[in-house]
Amino acid sequence: MSATAGETHEFRAEIRKLLDIITHSIYTNREIFLRELVSNASDALDKLRFEQSRGTTVADPDAPLEIRITTDKEAGRITIADTGCGMTRDELIDHLGTIAKSGTEAFMRSVADNKDAASNLIGRFGVGFYSVFMVADKVAVTSRSFAPDAAAARWISDGSGSFTVEDVEGDVPRGASIEITLKEEAKEYADPERIKAVLRTHSNFISFPILVDGEKTNTIPALWRESKFSVTPEQYKEFYQFLTYDNEEPLATIHVSVDAPVQFTALLFIPKNGLGPMAFREQLHHGLDLYVRRVLISKETKELIPEYLGFVRGVVDTEDLPLNISRETLQENVVLRKIQSVLVKQILDKLKALAKEDPAKYNAFFAAHGQGFKLGYGDYAHREAFAELVRFDSSALEQADGDADKAGLTSLADYVTRARDGQKSIYHLSGPSRAALDLNPHLEVFRAKGLEVLYLYEPVDEFIMDSIGTYKELTLKSAELADAAELDAFEGTAEAPKAPEMTAEESGSMDDFLKAIKEILGERVTDVRVSTRLTQSPSCLVSPDDRMTSSMQKIMRLVSKDTSVPKKALEINRDHGLIRNLLAIYRRDAADPFIGKAVEQLYDSALLLDGYLSDPHQMVARINDLLADASALHAK
Repeated sequence: MSATAGETHEFRAEIRKLLDIITHSIYTNREIFLRELVSNASDALDKLRFEQSRGTTVADPDAPLEIRITTDKEAGRITIADTGCGMTRDELIDHLGTIAKSGTEAFMRSVADNKDAASNLIGRFGVGFYSVFMVADKVAVTSRSFAPDAAAARWISDGSGSFTVEDVEGDVPRGASIEITLKEEAKEYADPERIKAVLRTHSNFISFPILVDGEKTNTIPALWRESKFSVTPEQYKEFYQFLTYDNEEPLATIHVSVDAPVQFTALLFIPKNGLGPMAFREQLHHGLDLYVRRVLISKETKELIPEYLGFVRGVVDTEDLPLNISRETLQENVVLRKIQSVLVKQILDKLKALAKEDPAKYNAFFAAHGQGFKLGYGDYAHREAFAELVRFDSSALEQADGDADKAGLTSLADYVTRARDGQKSIYHLSGPSRAALDLNPHLEVFRAKGLEVLYLYEPVDEFIMDSIGTYKELTLKSAELADAAELDAFEGTAEAPKAPEMTAEESGSMDDFLKAIKEILGERVTDVRVSTRLTQSPSCLVSPDDRMTSSMQKIMRLVSKDTSVPKKALEINRDHGLIRNLLAIYRRDAADPFIGKAVEQLYDSALLLDGYLSDPHQMVARINDLLADASALHAK
């Protein structure tokens, strides 16, 4: 082909300035130029297909609709060609010579009454083409319009201040061919493997074939655009593995198409494996890949999904999302929030269905993702759904294979089915492990009454209970804060060992004995009293604030960096053998030093169980003294 002498056109001063901004400031990632040019080529092919669908006669009607990219590493050049609608000489001047005048935008206005034809068009701002000058020393666009009698023309520019347009003679195929002479520092893009990597990231789901040096690169279809009834499980698995590089198949798949309140399609997956410890969750909150008409706009967009559902992987493709001028940064707008709201409901509905239809699979989900999922306690808009989905260990569940920390999990709904007649609360208790909670003194009265208690192992569990508040008319209440009168209403279900009845003299000495203990402990405790909750342990510490649990106190004190030991009431089990013996010693000799040692040990033991004993050295020394005294008695 040959070219006639061309005409040179100067960009206006303000346009030269704008071009400099576009090529040096707006696009922060140079590889975006390829996404923009491929998107423009896809638009041109969509326009051509639309013209054919309405019976327009086009040049080369049998030419395949495709995008071809060829590379020349030695020369440092790449060429991007499409068989789309092409442009005439005047259109080259009009569309490429005037920044922010988009042919696509004009086309969308021309088909305003046929939105289906315009739905796949991507470019709206007329500046994406100029991103090529981030990597190009020179660009030549050779194009021939789809009109059968149209002549070919070429647009040439180095992006500095002018462009040249010339006629091209000879056999020029329909469409457009962009030849890019790369800058020295951008010659990596003449490597076909680099080109393929960029295409896989940004343009893998363009609906037309993209060939790089003759090899098709976009081999995975955009499944989210297909009807979910036509997609096979094998296709879902293949797409999931392509998206995540996970060798496993997903635990669950969610495929949705939404028309209101915002139009979008989404294909989401729940992986089998979790994200790891909470300390690393911020880095592992993936977000969803955001597409606009099959073109990737933002990878792992966290604004599309809340953190507690950050384990979900997938893609969202919307028709309605406004973008900024470069498409790299999403505008803060209500559309994103609407998409997130719909997605959250869809995911929670899927999880509820999974829990109902396949409890074993749901338990596997909660084991993998439960730690992060629990952060949903703050999602008040979906509090009811969250309450149905959260799971806890429980005193009513058997240990797994004798392992105290591997019991099953229960839902709040299942707890309610096991509640005793007249029960008005769902009781829970916090602790570091099942083994520790099984021995917690606060649990003794519940065990004796046959009342189930949920076991909370993580600080977030306390916030969950406060957030839910009430479930099916039962108040969620800590076992520490349970009202004794409320528990007295239930008959015991197990025979508790009973100590001999106290004599009148012993009972009369009890008040003085409690006062003596209070004098020994001084300001470290707020009160010393007989317990109604203990059946096996000799003593325990009880918070004087009946609105805050010990666990929540620790959280609040940790936040405020308060390392002091909180003042609590010491409750005494008057029927415990140790307390009876100490009472006998006190009645014999109130000044016996053994009483002081024993009381200090009771207090430190209670502190240890509550997690407040910071220095065990004094306690260990005291235990050795007590053992020495006890062994001396046995040695006699």
